Amino acid sequence: MTTPPGSQDNGRLQGAVVAVAGAAGPAGRAALVRLAETGATVAAADADATRLADAVDAARQVRSNAIVTGDTVDLLDLDQARSWAQRIEKEFGRIDGLIHLVGGWRGSETFAETELAHWGLLEKLLIRTVQHTSLAFQAPLSRSGRGRYVLISAAAAAKPTAGNAAYTAAKSAAEAWTLALADSFHASGHDGEPSAAAVILIVKALVHDAMREERPHAAFAGFTDVRDLAEAIVGVWDKSSREINGTRLWLTPEP
Repeated sequence: MTTPPGSQDNGRLQGAVVAVAGAAGPAGRAALVRLAETGATVAAADADATRLADAVDAARQVRSNAIVTGDTVDLLDLDQARSWAQRIEKEFGRIDGLIHLVGGWRGSETFAETELAHWGLLEKLLIRTVQHTSLAFQAPLSRSGRGRYVLISAAAAAKPTAGNAAYTAAKSAAEAWTLALADSFHASGHDGEPSAAAVILIVKALVHDAMREERPHAAFAGFTDVRDLAEAIVGVWDKSSREINGTRLWLTPEP
């Protein structure tokens, strides 16, 4: 269900502080808007300062009292990721979520034509950034009491194809890393309740309005609208850490 423009869940996440990595793209913009609508304080980061500023400004418009900040952060630098997390916690007193939306794709026509340079790029974008955000945010999320680490992954990781070797291998590695984070939350919890939850949301691919305008006759079958993804992100706080920690939530049919 796509959230109608301008709708608000006043207070649904009131008081929560949620960080969004990779916030300047279409999925990031949708997440910022939806989180701001629910009353969350949103801390956005991206490497592209201009696009980030536009995304932050759009999210600030959804509520008269919306708190949305933007930081230009290179998530390939662990020290920058840690400094970002420390700034958020120092300014707002807590961190209740990290939404990981850093993406990228490279592929080839056949397996034999796979370029290992593609792996070099995707390993940085899809794995290294997950490593850095998870290491930077694990402790504050554990302290939160309702911390959530949300990774967006692809159905292709469960069924790799010949021309998608680098991409699917990187996505699979990112999922495995996130599940290890989930285990750390389980280990640091009490009475069977994890200290936080790490969750993987799985899509076939994402679609947004600009794509539809560019390809008005395309069906985009099985694709997830970025606004529906944003709604699913907000929904991870509707269940307990015990229910969702270490789970894969499919937003598209399993292959």
